[in-house]
Amino acid sequence: MSLKLNEIQVRRVERGEEASFQGLMRAHHYLGCLPKIGETIWYVATWNGEWLALASFSAAAWKCAVRDQWIGWGYRHQYDRLNLAANNSRFLILPSWHRPNLGSKVLSLCERRIARDWQESFGHPLLLLETFVDPERFQGTVYKAANWLYLGLTRGFRRTREGYNGDAKSPKKVFVKPLRPDARSVLSGPFLDSAYQTGEPRIMLSAEQMRSLPGFFTDIPDPRRSQGRRHGLRVVLGIAAGAQLCGMKGYSAISDWAKKLGQKARERFGCRRVNGRYIVPSEYIIRDVLIRVDPQDLDRALQRWNEVHAVADTSLALDGKTMCNAIDGEDRQVQVMSVIGHESKICYTQKKWGLCQ
Repeated sequence: MSLKLNEIQVRRVERGEEASFQGLMRAHHYLGCLPKIGETIWYVATWNGEWLALASFSAAAWKCAVRDQWIGWGYRHQYDRLNLAANNSRFLILPSWHRPNLGSKVLSLCERRIARDWQESFGHPLLLLETFVDPERFQGTVYKAANWLYLGLTRGFRRTREGYNGDAKSPKKVFVKPLRPDARSVLSGPFLDSAYQTGEPRIMLSAEQMRSLPGFFTDIPDPRRSQGRRHGLRVVLGIAAGAQLCGMKGYSAISDWAKKLGQKARERFGCRRVNGRYIVPSEYIIRDVLIRVDPQDLDRALQRWNEVHAVADTSLALDGKTMCNAIDGEDRQVQVMSVIGHESKICYTQKKWGLCQ
């Protein structure tokens, strides 16, 4: 019986099939299998009940120069919008099913359903697919046949636990597939439509921003006793500010963010080095400092940093708030209107007035 492409179906791998999926990847894919961590979806292509091909889609790469240049986003948008892209981390046609046009057919079937599956599974849209192809083994023919766009080569750096390795080895071909005609403009726009927002605005700090951030807190008086200070005030405040700029809210979230910093990032923030490793302040220290430091000093330091590092605002937003339990001398509820930059989040001006009850 000859294989008919129009009879091929693609479906998600069921829980009871995950061991078989991983076993086949381990046996037949040159990179082996990947654990199912975070936002990941596995697909299997079938025909008459037979498994033909396997595909895995997971989180997009944090950094990819040719992809980022093609999209046109910068640091302030990239980190907050990476979850709108996914990486085709594995694609395998099983050994006995290599047929003309099979690979491009399976990819197209995955593309038709993945946006819906992603929304149902993870609660947010998906706009772009990406993949990396090793040119020493393949030319990406199946992706070209499925109308994916070839963008160029990676720089060859590989992400490790300590950050990115220092030696550029084995550059990969980069292909992308927009899932909507306007995917590129949505991802690079000055602000994101509410339909695509999945949380508080966040940025990804550059190495230079990490190094510079603690310096803006140098002139703030340290409210702690000199005895027992294990971490400098500028370091604690720099890490706390960096965490909040990246979307962290609350002491626990700031502490968790700090613990996940790699050794290079910790060095950039100026952390203490103990037994050859850089140590971050604990949640208790972060909380103690933020409670006791003068909030006006902290605000002025953050404004100075924002003025230096914030990008130019292409648009402004008006934000009005009612001050709870705040009544002026004429028994009017106090209102505050602010003008805030979309990109920089700088508050350019505020106006306070009273609203009659």
